[in-house]
Amino acid sequence: MKQLTLILIVLLIPFRVFSSSSQDSIFDMDEIRDASTLKSEILQDWHIVNGLVSTRQKSITISVGELWPGRDLRIPVRFIVPVNGKAKGFHLTGGHNLKQFESDTAIRGVDIELIKGGIGLVHTIVQEPRTYGEGDLGKQMRDRFIDTLETRYSIQYWGWPAILMRATTAAYAESHYFERGKIALSGGSKNGASPAVAIIVDTRLSALHASVSPPWESPLRLCDPQAWEALNTYNQNDPDFKPHNFLGGTFGPSYTKEAIAAGHNWENIRKLANRISDQIFISRNLTQLANRNVDLLFHPGTHDMVAYDLFWGGSHYPQIPTYLRINSGHGKKHRPDSAELKEQNLTAFLLNHFFGGEPLLESPKVSYHRDNNAINITVTFEPDSHEESGRIWWMYDRGPDGSSAYIRELFPEKQWKDMEPGQQPATWTTQIEIESGATHIDFFTNHLKTIHRESNTYPTYISSPYNRINLK
Repeated sequence: MKQLTLILIVLLIPFRVFSSSSQDSIFDMDEIRDASTLKSEILQDWHIVNGLVSTRQKSITISVGELWPGRDLRIPVRFIVPVNGKAKGFHLTGGHNLKQFESDTAIRGVDIELIKGGIGLVHTIVQEPRTYGEGDLGKQMRDRFIDTLETRYSIQYWGWPAILMRATTAAYAESHYFERGKIALSGGSKNGASPAVAIIVDTRLSALHASVSPPWESPLRLCDPQAWEALNTYNQNDPDFKPHNFLGGTFGPSYTKEAIAAGHNWENIRKLANRISDQIFISRNLTQLANRNVDLLFHPGTHDMVAYDLFWGGSHYPQIPTYLRINSGHGKKHRPDSAELKEQNLTAFLLNHFFGGEPLLESPKVSYHRDNNAINITVTFEPDSHEESGRIWWMYDRGPDGSSAYIRELFPEKQWKDMEPGQQPATWTTQIEIESGATHIDFFTNHLKTIHRESNTYPTYISSPYNRINLK
């Protein structure tokens, strides 16, 4: 096997293949799909790896594309397929590190079931360049992006999604080992957000399970002046306010202050967010994704610094399937109740996507009405959904989306209760007493469905849309 110390080097190359057909396009899809420009270098050729389930594996490095004249981004990719026959489709993940490409991969968990079923695996690296020894490259990209606001130089807008799509191109170039089929992506944080961008623009991709990453385009993300003015006013009156680099970012860490210091004005930044919103937010693409039969499931977290706008999203996109683990998000260590510790959404999601079977729950509808000093809440599923339970959490006077208080103040441990089955099928009801003096109440519900596949069972959960009720 070749040494890995230089595989991610920024190479000098004499050509440029990027030419966008639209000034507003982040990606040139002809470039992305062009296998002739991969410039593959073999690290370890196809060979059999024995284990609980034997596989055939190969690892290479590929050219993702040219960043600017003479500067190319390269990244490693590993292919894992069944020993016998071609893989029909694959599970694509970027949450790996450089050291993992130095030796064979021992597959585990749901990936064992996928290989048994004839589905391949494709691994690559979607991480900050400094984590694999390319800190200088990451800084150069950041500096050029801040200077120009050109998405080609952005690791989060272009680099990471392009890595996933070029890895797909590389897999299908191995035509003796892969045939066309479904492609599911999964991961958290940048490995949830980057696949979300890729699946919007690349019609080869067919499913996304994303954690702690943003599904929708709230006004804060689109740099709406009124939304930002209201948030700043709230923060100024918060004695415990602490600035946070991710809160308010369009699609990851905020670059607003750096861009303004570099000479851009607020209108430039707002125009960029609006110009690219259709290419980075799942919410802006629900119709075309449904027409492609794309499966989606999000785990945004209830207190996440990246997915910081649950109330706005729940209000505007209640149909996006989400599971909200209580008091969860980047850096949050709160553990859910013992039942939800057994949640296996990802496993069930992937098995259902590739092999069919019992469907997971879809997002329910929520209705409520006030009865003197109480709120009566009803959650309604489609008939024959076979949900098994309902549980509600609530919180009074939570800080607004994007605020420091939003991620600081957790749902109180005692403010939950199990719901009761309603008089109508597929409904769950409960009542919450209103706390004296409260101005608003936030709540969401979680619901269990056990998926059965052969002799195995998989507990899965879906949440209601996140709600806020004004009490004054």
